[in-house]
Amino acid sequence: MDVQRTIKRQISCAGIGLHSGQKVTLTLKPAAADAGIRFRRTDLGVEIPASVAEVSGVQHATVLGKDGATVETVEHLLAALVAAGIDNVVIELNRREVPIMDGSSAPFLYLLQEAGVKRLSSPRRYLKILKPLTVTTADKHISVFPSDHFKVSYTISFDHPILRHQTRTERITEQSFADHIAAARTFGFLKEVEWLRQNGLALGGSLENAIVIGDTGVLNALRFEDEFVRHKILDVVGDLALVGYPVIGHVVAHRAGHALHTALAAEILKEQSAWCLVETPESVPETVMDAFALPGSARAH
Repeated sequence: MDVQRTIKRQISCAGIGLHSGQKVTLTLKPAAADAGIRFRRTDLGVEIPASVAEVSGVQHATVLGKDGATVETVEHLLAALVAAGIDNVVIELNRREVPIMDGSSAPFLYLLQEAGVKRLSSPRRYLKILKPLTVTTADKHISVFPSDHFKVSYTISFDHPILRHQTRTERITEQSFADHIAAARTFGFLKEVEWLRQNGLALGGSLENAIVIGDTGVLNALRFEDEFVRHKILDVVGDLALVGYPVIGHVVAHRAGHALHTALAAEILKEQSAWCLVETPESVPETVMDAFALPGSARAH
């Protein structure tokens, strides 16, 4: 049996919000079993669970909101928590946006390593996909299929000479995420920066925390040749944390983004016949297997 995990000790960091440009202090605190991941706005006294039910915005970042308070750009931190296997934690913020750090999940993984992992006595429950689900908008789509692992296949395509088409499949484990996904940074196009700032976005963006793509090239050095699609995998891992359980399934996305990622999370929770909760990733309860057995098969009763 796998057990739930939290962090051993409280730990803090400070940075600026990518979109707000505000300096923010973030503190991670241990939490009890079954508490889940919860954001706490210390300046407002409001607590917001990391749940798809609380999604209030998906433009250029994932935003959660409750009782008039928001927490923004949550996806990079959530991805690190998922990859590190942290089920329960309180995330305190004194402003509305999670600090962007270097634009990736790597600084948050480092923070979690410094805090340490504490195993709790309660069993961890995984959400195991039993049948496919798909969400589509125009030429963009995202699906999840049954699998014995958490795996992501992502394809991106842009009308830009530097970034036309990238695709990658990654089985998400703590090690694979740390080695291949965590350091991939968020990215944007130079021609969009002025519009974003006029609309109150990307106020804290710089070459220190984002890849900027110009008309003829990338303005900063890439960490991976396919860093862009790796970052999209990072984003979907973080957004699917809003399901509330570690997902066991194969996510396949084509030109998706935060809107479709969170729509899939909502669709999963809505279609309760499409999944079951298990205490080990490989297992499926006998009653569920019976329900899916074909007449005349060896499992049919």
